[in-house]
Amino acid sequence: MALERLDKILSSTGRWSRKEIKDMIRHGRVRADGTTVAKPEEKFDPASTHIQVDGQTVDCAPFVYVLMHKPAGLLSATRDPKQKTVLDLLPQHLRRRGLFPVGRLDKDTTGLLLLTDDGPLGHELLSPKKHVDKVYLAQVEGKVDRSDVAALAEGMVLGDGLHCLPAGLKPLGDGSTCLVTLREGKYHQVKRMLAARGKPVTALHRLSMGPLKLEENLKPGQWRMLTEKEIGALRGE
Repeated sequence: MALERLDKILSSTGRWSRKEIKDMIRHGRVRADGTTVAKPEEKFDPASTHIQVDGQTVDCAPFVYVLMHKPAGLLSATRDPKQKTVLDLLPQHLRRRGLFPVGRLDKDTTGLLLLTDDGPLGHELLSPKKHVDKVYLAQVEGKVDRSDVAALAEGMVLGDGLHCLPAGLKPLGDGSTCLVTLREGKYHQVKRMLAARGKPVTALHRLSMGPLKLEENLKPGQWRMLTEKEIGALRGE
């Protein structure tokens, strides 16, 4: 990776302004590979240099990947003038990174949500051509049956002319709950498909997205960084 100025590397984390970084360097608070940095314009490789501020290691990865358990009541958006968004659950330094949700969940929908500032990867994950399955647990009015399974498997055309790719549907228990698997993410798609089958959705929860799964110990509103293994799996490595 190309070398970059240290003040640029540190400011890209969202933790400090350029002015604050210059002040920290001037007071000897910043070290790179064990050596105290003298000037903010010194250049390093952000991918391989071990950078510390006040003795604490700073993660200077070029991209950030956050797995969140989205609770109901928040918008899957970067900002909204009137309502809270999922970014309000994150600390300020991550909000400054320019993270965005990869595939939005409705305000009342819960479950797995990926946030990142890696635009190319986000685009790939949402492309139907990449066949990234997204699995939802849905509760419905009535009960889904074999005819519903067949209808979603064939691909549906909704009343407004929207063409939906073939989707998976697996009834659970008595059929009032089901698993829905999509390879695309059109607006309100799960709700609209099941409503078209006369089975309106009363609750919707995303369980997984590609190789990412929502573990039970991550409670609504909580989040964590993806592991290197998970990032590699998303990239197909």
